[in-house]
Amino acid sequence: MGEAVMFTVANGVSEMANGGTAAAATGVEERCKWYEEEIDDDLKWSFALNSVLHKGTSKYQDIALLDTKHFGKALVIDGKMQSAEIDEFIYHECLIHPPLLSHPNPKTVFIMGGGEGSAAREALKHKTVERVVMCDIDEEVVDFCRRHLTANREAFASERLCLVINDAKAELERRDEKYDIIVGDLADPMEGGPCYQLYTKSFYEQVLKPKLNRHGIFVTQAGPAGVLTHKEVFSSIYNTLRHVFKYVISYTAHVPSFADTWGWVMASDEPFVLNAQQIDERINERIDGELLYLNGESLISSTTMNKSVYQSLLKETHVYTEENARFIHGHGRACCA
Repeated sequence: MGEAVMFTVANGVSEMANGGTAAAATGVEERCKWYEEEIDDDLKWSFALNSVLHKGTSKYQDIALLDTKHFGKALVIDGKMQSAEIDEFIYHECLIHPPLLSHPNPKTVFIMGGGEGSAAREALKHKTVERVVMCDIDEEVVDFCRRHLTANREAFASERLCLVINDAKAELERRDEKYDIIVGDLADPMEGGPCYQLYTKSFYEQVLKPKLNRHGIFVTQAGPAGVLTHKEVFSSIYNTLRHVFKYVISYTAHVPSFADTWGWVMASDEPFVLNAQQIDERINERIDGELLYLNGESLISSTTMNKSVYQSLLKETHVYTEENARFIHGHGRACCA
């Protein structure tokens, strides 16, 4: 698990997010000025805060909701930015709509993770979708997001949403039903974290793939995919899925609040054949409301990697296993005046 978010108060006393000192009672939330995330040993990313709206610790991870000056409300788990109010639509549209638009008639969706509800929100925009199962291991994160993230209240209230609190692997194993789409909206693989085993070849091969219907598609977030960061986990996740599925597509987009290009990987035993015009037609026919980021041309173009990343994907040999995993670096902290 990553380190807890730390709040450093004016008198120099430090308070951990899971309780700590009496400094919490002195209005520490009002004095916090910056959030700082460690990207590498010698690189940090920081932005100004209006306040810390809420913080707590669950059985599995530390949780904070920050009110940032630049990105609006931001959800931080284990000190790592998960989503920000101003640009989370980029991440979630890229995660959900490519597989659903590529499928001939998606009716059932299983989301691994996704506790904040944004992935479910996007899936429920599809008129063909009859049932979305969202399975998150951390009930406190889900309850936290239901209370504080107003954008997803309609999704949480939908009769088409089945919310399950459980380990995604155990839940898939116990269910007899299969799904048209399975989504990996999981935290990044972090050493000691709760979900890195859900990126392994054995999980994909033995648990996940058998739960896909014919024409079924799996999609997962795959971590940073920039020129300098894509070898952390992105190329490995891509290569691991190539060992399990016949057709695998990687695609990327810049997410400003992540301070990097982000990657997703989509996999199936059926080929991906849509062009930009066909994608736009399906968006118009299938989706209630308007997408803010994706259209046919942007989706097609997002699958073209720059030379550096493209060559790394071709040459990658690492395959995720329980004994041989790669992990994301870093943690975050909020600093107070």
